[in-house]
Amino acid sequence: MRKLATLLLASTIGLSALGAVAYAANPMVGGAPMYAKKNIIENAVNSKDHTTLVAAVKAAGLVDTLQGAGPFTVFAPTNEAFAALPAGTVETLLKPENKDKLTKILTCHVIAAKALAADVAKMAKADGGAHKVKTPAVAS
Repeated sequence: MRKLATLLLASTIGLSALGAVAYAANPMVGGAPMYAKKNIIENAVNSKDHTTLVAAVKAAGLVDTLQGAGPFTVFAPTNEAFAALPAGTVETLLKPENKDKLTKILTCHVIAAKALAADVAKMAKADGGAHKVKTPAVAS
């Protein structure tokens, strides 16, 4: 999982796209290979560890955006990360009336850059263990 990109939080991975093409050399994420010729969404739907994220991206109406021109890096929370939220949080956010709030939360997991694991780790180390980036990178 950490070959594709990394975040300093457990239970997350990053999916990076340059234009509409996912940046990867077919690493495994959630038991599924991530293909360089597929975009972020096409890869994420194959990961059994990111089904909640895929549902959230669909509910927020961000599918077309994340299939569009980039570069984007998505720091993608796993199902385990979503499950760690207080009970009912995900269900509430997925309701149509909370679309704006969900979109705002999800876009805080996107940066307008191709961020590779080695680069992120280097930046975090240089900054004392954390590296701040500007979000959101996309809007619906």
